[in-house]
Parts: sequence; C-alpha cells; structure tokens
Amino acid sequence: MAKKVLVRALLSICGFLFVVLISLRTLGYEPQDTNPGLWISGNIVSEPVVDWSFTNEIDEIFIETRTSYLVPHSITTYCAVYEGKFYLFSAYYGGGKFPSARRWNQNVMRDPRVRLKIGEEIFQQNLSFVSNESEKGPIHKAFVEKYSNWQSPGVENVHIFLVEPRLQ
Repeated sequence: MAKKVLVRALLSICGFLFVVLISLRTLGYEPQDTNPGLWISGNIVSEPVVDWSFTNEIDEIFIETRTSYLVPHSITTYCAVYEGKFYLFSAYYGGGKFPSARRWNQNVMRDPRVRLKIGEEIFQQNLSFVSNESEKGPIHKAFVEKYSNWQSPGVENVHIFLVEPRLQ
C-alpha cells in the first residue's frame, strides 16, 4: 500500500514538472535585468543577416545558451557593430577568470550555438570568442562609444564574442 502511494506521488511530481517545463518552453521564461532566464520566445528569422546596423538603436538583447543539462540559460547583454560585424560582450566588473565567472560564457565556450532575441525576433547564430588582443581594443572602443554612460572595467576585463551565422 505504501509503495503504491509513493509511486503515485512520484508520478504526480514528474507529471507536474513535465507540464511546467512544457509551459516554460512554449511561453518562454526570459531574463530580466541581471536575473537569468530559460527559454526565450519570439519570431524565428530564417534568412541570414547581412547587415546588423539595425542593432545600433538597440540597448540590450537576450542571448539563450545551451547548457550541459539541456535546459537553456538566457541573459541580457550589450551589443555593438564594428566594421560591419556584430559583437556581444561580457564584462567582469569584479575580475574573475574567463569563462568560469559567467555561466553563459562557460556554455558558449562548450557549445557556440546560441539564440539571440532582438526586439521580437529570434536569430539562431554561433558565437566565437575574440582572443586576439589587437582586435579587442577597437571593438571595445565601439562598445564604449555606443554606451556612453557605461563604466567599462577595462579591456582586460571585457570578453568579446563575434556573432556568426549558424552552419546547419
């Protein structure tokens, strides 16, 4: 008898969790300010983007990364266009070792496939880490110019990602 009750309780809990996850997947659970989210929702753009200049008027975008445990991790981040290329950045204000100080950085370094939400549109892209120090300076300057009120922790504490098309 007790075993049947336990099995029913476990099945009920699993069913409830399944319904919650399906609801979150369908409706999304987006990040807010510094609080991370899960799935992002919007209209998926299937055409490749050749001109990212429309993001010059956008302050923050959402990025959804892939975790190792299959539930997405999403955050808000800043973006900038430099020489026609689209970049995202991760600022380590209190220092910290890259990528371990930011969960989304860890996810991207393990799996570069991301979904970006800009306005109400979702762009399925890849990110690549910009490790060349001579490239980072001018890109960092583009961020500083776009976000004039932003207090940069210095180029050494800003980690930059190039947005690239996702290869199917």
